[in-house]
Amino acid sequence: MNITLLGIGSGDTSTLTQGAAEALAGAGCIIGARRLLAGLPDSCTPNRVVATKPDAIRQALEENADLPCVVAYSGDSGFYSGCRSLLPLLQGQAVTVLPGISSVQMLAAALGRPWQDWNLVSAHGVTCNAVAAVMQGKPAFFLTGGTLGPAELCRQLTDAGLGTLPVTVGEDLGCEAQNITVTTAQEAAERSFSALSVLLAEAAPQGPRRTPGWPDNWFVRGAVPMTKQMVRAAALAALAPKAEDTLWDVGAGTGSVSVELAAVASRGRVYAVECEAEACRLIEENRRKFCAWNLHPVPGRAPEALSDLLAPDGVFIGGTKGGMVAVVDTVLARNPAARLCITAIALETVTTAMQALQKHGVDPCVRQLAVSATRTAGRVHMLTAQNPIFLITGNCDD
Repeated sequence: MNITLLGIGSGDTSTLTQGAAEALAGAGCIIGARRLLAGLPDSCTPNRVVATKPDAIRQALEENADLPCVVAYSGDSGFYSGCRSLLPLLQGQAVTVLPGISSVQMLAAALGRPWQDWNLVSAHGVTCNAVAAVMQGKPAFFLTGGTLGPAELCRQLTDAGLGTLPVTVGEDLGCEAQNITVTTAQEAAERSFSALSVLLAEAAPQGPRRTPGWPDNWFVRGAVPMTKQMVRAAALAALAPKAEDTLWDVGAGTGSVSVELAAVASRGRVYAVECEAEACRLIEENRRKFCAWNLHPVPGRAPEALSDLLAPDGVFIGGTKGGMVAVVDTVLARNPAARLCITAIALETVTTAMQALQKHGVDPCVRQLAVSATRTAGRVHMLTAQNPIFLITGNCDD
């Protein structure tokens, strides 16, 4: 069996490479999506089989085993292509893979821009976090399709506070109907686009990128208690958040821990749960100040406010107003392996936190932090102590 897996570009003959044209001209059977088969040159074989799923394509290949077969894919065979799923089913066969012109190449050429530094993301038939994609410090290119078109992705950006972010939509690239729209995320969210569209969103404004433990005076503060710099640094070290994590900050106060978690989990999601109205206002201010677009304020009291949140990979508990046990129960019911870090200033809270973890078979580790800072007293410097803080952790690498 002689098989060629072929990237056919946009489906218009003008985007066929010479190698692709020669493979199509010599094919005895061509397999692919209906749209691609309909756009083939008239000189190609009329033996064309509509099939897109790997098993259906393999069956068509077996039925035409005595002919040279071409499987046609849109765009490039190596760029989010179905070619990847088919190749493992063809082991032992004589298979040639030919690249094509991808949509990212066509959009970049239309804009006169290089694309090697773009963040390439597929939103075609899969879930996609558009906010996380634009937070990586470079323009984000989205393949779209299925339920996620440019408008839906731009609604995600707008809902996160990125409505003014510049975006470009490329419709029907490589075809006579090609159209390029340069606008903002908010405007694109209200429009409709061709089913054959791609989206380029420019890099989102970013806050500081530095080691945990940002200076306290960076944050917008009021009368609401705030987790101080050194305690914050120790808590983040204990939680060890990863870039893709979903994280909860329960009793978020000013949002200082939430903001720092969001900076680390740039491809994830952070929920700041807080029941006090003034604290919720400060969280929103700090979210905007530090461009923490993946931070989601959640007004309400835990554990009730936790019910609709995605299951956490890590949880910081800074205050529960007496609901510690119920909050720990909720966290570990959603994810028994969730990493927890609880702060306490009272010995009774330490005991409650330890017992709440032990009830679930989690062995707690307790650390006490005593931080002092210098102050000037005449010609000398004296140390002024902050309140001792306990960190109670569970499921962490203690």
